[in-house]
Amino acid sequence: MGTGAFSPGVGREGGRRLTAIDWQGEVMKRKEEMLERLKEFLAIDSVLDESTAGPGAPFGRKVAEALEYMLDLGKRDGFGVKNVDGYAGHVEMGTGDELVGVLAHVDVVPAGEGWTSPPFEPEIRDGKLFARGAIDDKGPAMAAYFAMKIVKELGLPLSKRVRLILGADEESRWRCMNHYFKHEEMPSAGFTPDADFPLIYAEKGLLDILATGTDRNVSDDSTGEWTLLSFKAGQRVNMVPDFAEARLEGSGDVFELKEKVQDWLLTHRIQGYAEESNDDVIIVFRGKAHHGMEPHKGVNAALELVRFLSGISLDKEGTAWVDWINRYLVDSFFGEKMGLAMEEEVLGKLTVNGGVFGYERGGERFVRLNIRYPLTGDHQKILKRVEEIIAEIGLSIGDVDHKPLHYLEPSHPLIQTLSRVYEEQTGEKARLLSIGGGTYARTLDVGVAFGPLFPGKEETAHQKDEFIEVNDLLKATAIYAQAIYELAR
Repeated sequence: MGTGAFSPGVGREGGRRLTAIDWQGEVMKRKEEMLERLKEFLAIDSVLDESTAGPGAPFGRKVAEALEYMLDLGKRDGFGVKNVDGYAGHVEMGTGDELVGVLAHVDVVPAGEGWTSPPFEPEIRDGKLFARGAIDDKGPAMAAYFAMKIVKELGLPLSKRVRLILGADEESRWRCMNHYFKHEEMPSAGFTPDADFPLIYAEKGLLDILATGTDRNVSDDSTGEWTLLSFKAGQRVNMVPDFAEARLEGSGDVFELKEKVQDWLLTHRIQGYAEESNDDVIIVFRGKAHHGMEPHKGVNAALELVRFLSGISLDKEGTAWVDWINRYLVDSFFGEKMGLAMEEEVLGKLTVNGGVFGYERGGERFVRLNIRYPLTGDHQKILKRVEEIIAEIGLSIGDVDHKPLHYLEPSHPLIQTLSRVYEEQTGEKARLLSIGGGTYARTLDVGVAFGPLFPGKEETAHQKDEFIEVNDLLKATAIYAQAIYELAR
């Protein structure tokens, strides 16, 4: 929890009054340039791909390309830049002992299917810029960059340094920030443009848990009409899976099974299909992807497929797998069935997202869980309870990634300054928010999340047809420019 001392700059520099600066006007002068640079940035398919990892590219070639794009941009515009072993990098301006940090990331989640336009071919339609990463987080990263560029080009005097820190593994395990802050200094204060406006001062604790095991003791169970050969769903633990597939074989009536699938899909208004493949039947369900911090707002294809499979006759191992998921995860987005339900006033309810599933009859099986807990949560107790639950189907903890919760007192000068900037720019009250998401703010000793999503606007991060409204992007850039100046002058 951030408690460090920080004092924003005050007074007049060079006789220039802050109110004389038309921040929005300065953004509009650079609108076309910013959109052009952003489109180039968004066209880079910077999804984690460790198969192409190498020296200087620990998260894959395309992620490294995206990081280098931003650093090259900074170098061309006269900023100081540094690449920290491909894990992260920064663009810096100003002088002084204190450092103001703005933290963004260049990696994106997998695009998934069903886009109206190709996810890495940015397109503006009806005032919205569509692309994977448009709002999470390449659009905001570019907005922060141009905010720094405005302050620099206006020649505004600063008493502190400002550093745009660019991570490359935010959508996975945050190895980027772990590495970066082992080698680089901690800002005295900062913000990340990777969440909501007005301002987020509290974030839930995060637990990403891999439960894994191998079952070689497969019985010759013939009581079920169908044998579950495999079950798979999901790509990332922090996304609600929008695709799930089960492969079955058995003595049951294939035509009847396919009819059951179609009836289920129609009744529950879910997309999918069943088809024969050699001697097997493949069943595919499609859901709706959503950010893992709000699992109840998506349609989890894995859990919907489990609902269906619960109603047909399966072999012993398949039944145990399906029953376990049904018993603890179906209709239990807030940990009720797991005995983990908790809620408090600041951060609300604990949430559970079943993000990735894998099952092979007679082989490997695993579940990846994303659990987000509020101020009253104890991650050790949560982990112990999960261990007890997964042991029921022969799984054990394979890996855990824990990010402690983050909280900054509302009276802190950083919050007061950013709130005032937001109110001056928008004319609206800066209401403090708390979220279930995890942002880079928690990597800072003193940090908050600050935009770019404005109140009442649609959240499309981690979804198909992700977009950011162009006017909102421009407005956010103006807010960031004033905020950077206020914090560093």
